[in-house]
Amino acid sequence: MAFNAKNLTYESKEPAFLRKLKNEYGGSNADRHESQLARPRKQKDNHDDDDEPTYVDEESNDTITRAQYEAILKKEEQVTLEEQHCESLKPNNDSADAHYAAKDVTIENTSRRELVAAIGRTGKRRIAKVIGDDGLDQKGEESSHGTTVGKKSTKPPKKIKLSFSDEVSGESPQTPVASRKSGNVFERRLIETYILENGTDPVTNEELTIDDLIDLKASHTVRPRPPTLTSIPSLLSVFQNEWDALALETYTLKQQLVQTRQELSTALYQHDAAVRVIARLSRERDEARDALSKITLNGGPVSNGDSMQVDSQELSEALAAKVDATQERLSKTRRKRAVPEDWADADIIQSLKSKKISGSLYPGSRLLALDKSGDLALLGGSDGVAGVFSVSQNEVLQTLNGGGGGITDGLWAADRAIIATSTGNVKIFDDGSEVSSFSGHAGKAASVSLHPSGEILASVGADKSYIFYDLESSKIATQVFTNSALTAAAFHPDGHLFAAGGTDGQIKVFDVKSGANVANFESSGPIQSLSFSENGTWLASVTEGENNVSIWDLRKAAQIKSLEIGSAVSSVRWDYTGQFLMAAGPSGVSVQQYSKGTKEWTELLRSGTEAVTGEWGPRAQSIVTLGPDGSVTEFAQS
Repeated sequence: MAFNAKNLTYESKEPAFLRKLKNEYGGSNADRHESQLARPRKQKDNHDDDDEPTYVDEESNDTITRAQYEAILKKEEQVTLEEQHCESLKPNNDSADAHYAAKDVTIENTSRRELVAAIGRTGKRRIAKVIGDDGLDQKGEESSHGTTVGKKSTKPPKKIKLSFSDEVSGESPQTPVASRKSGNVFERRLIETYILENGTDPVTNEELTIDDLIDLKASHTVRPRPPTLTSIPSLLSVFQNEWDALALETYTLKQQLVQTRQELSTALYQHDAAVRVIARLSRERDEARDALSKITLNGGPVSNGDSMQVDSQELSEALAAKVDATQERLSKTRRKRAVPEDWADADIIQSLKSKKISGSLYPGSRLLALDKSGDLALLGGSDGVAGVFSVSQNEVLQTLNGGGGGITDGLWAADRAIIATSTGNVKIFDDGSEVSSFSGHAGKAASVSLHPSGEILASVGADKSYIFYDLESSKIATQVFTNSALTAAAFHPDGHLFAAGGTDGQIKVFDVKSGANVANFESSGPIQSLSFSENGTWLASVTEGENNVSIWDLRKAAQIKSLEIGSAVSSVRWDYTGQFLMAAGPSGVSVQQYSKGTKEWTELLRSGTEAVTGEWGPRAQSIVTLGPDGSVTEFAQS
């Protein structure tokens, strides 16, 4: 139903003055005005002649009788005769001036000087006029005076009126003009239209043309607002309109209130839904973290269901004691340690020649690790299969199953082979059989490194964490998360520091026992390979796509040398003595030597044999490299 304020009803009582009027004139009968009451009328005088003219006094605008009119005329005639007589005597007798002056004072002091003139009489002020007198003759003459009413008299031109009001419309003209003949003011638009239709002055009926009009300058007149609230009906109409507007505004406000409530309800519902979604996601996140912390070790005789520690920063007391013991033992003898007598020198390195000893074994392989004897090489391919290759016998002795995913890195821990896969698994094999498996990484396990004690294994992965494994108990010792994916790993020769290279170009150095980040080195790109020097102070790194090898000093926490190789480098390895540095890449192999005496670097060997990675042979007498096609090449003396 459409809203209409006029349909509203009012149940208020009638005002007191209306109830009083009803009681006075017929009580509370609401139909008292249905029969019209006779209005009082003036009784008609039978002696009045309907055809007799009406006499009006021009000064008081009152109706007078014919007898009064005739008396006024007689007084006027008497005054006129006295004035004429005075004029005739005035030039011959100066004494008459006082007489006539006194006579004039007498006339002025009369109760009323009424000079009456007939309509159209010139030179006299009209005191009374006759309305509807048919007794005048058709020629326009008065019956008593004989003066012609319609006769044209010679009058001076009328002055222009100073009050600008249109004689036609009665309103203030917007474009005023004045008549040259009558002096009246008109609205130009109205008077021009009247002249074109009649050709006369609308007031005097004299002939008038447009050329007889004079433009007048006047300020713009603002028309006042016509009065509207001058009666009870108009007031009631205004009150009704105001009431309707108020009722409509109230209805509109109620509609807006309802709409606002609906919008608020929708917003609260959406907020509640968002809170529920956040709570569900938080619960799923907590469940995923809990499941990740309860990942068990799979397969092998030493497999158990113990859970790993997530975000643990410190090693157990037993492992921390092993780290301290190893550091103390190695750091004491490091600076006093001499170069072994049968170790290769610069001449032997320069005489090394490359010899390809195998075909393509594991295409796409990036893993090459030699055992202590230098004869067994651990290889692995992108198909998830690894193998133990005998360099001397030129054949694969054992095949190792990675369990899916490509082989990313590996090493030897005494006689046990350890490999890492792109699925995040780290597997340990003994004599070709899998003895332990770890699944601590949520993504790719990119690199592994063995602690100098031989009892702690480290792995880094794309999940931005590194994990320490207790090889003796086959358990995860700790897992530490960083702020970027990790691609390379290496333990310090003393075993108290651990370095991890990331995709953000940072080399992060951690304390092994506490997991604290003790140093950071900035590089220009993702780190591909890390290697600590046996002197305990230098760290070599390779950046992806770079042609140089960076040498970092741990004591100065800065880069001290950048060795330009001349081609892309993918892997770097120090020898046991810390004087030879091998760099391998797609364009070949290079060996650099550092002389403590001269503190200079010298390139001893450069070969064009393509290599993905390389390892030093026993006593640095040889070098074994892995080609991009999975083939094995040995550099040895001829």
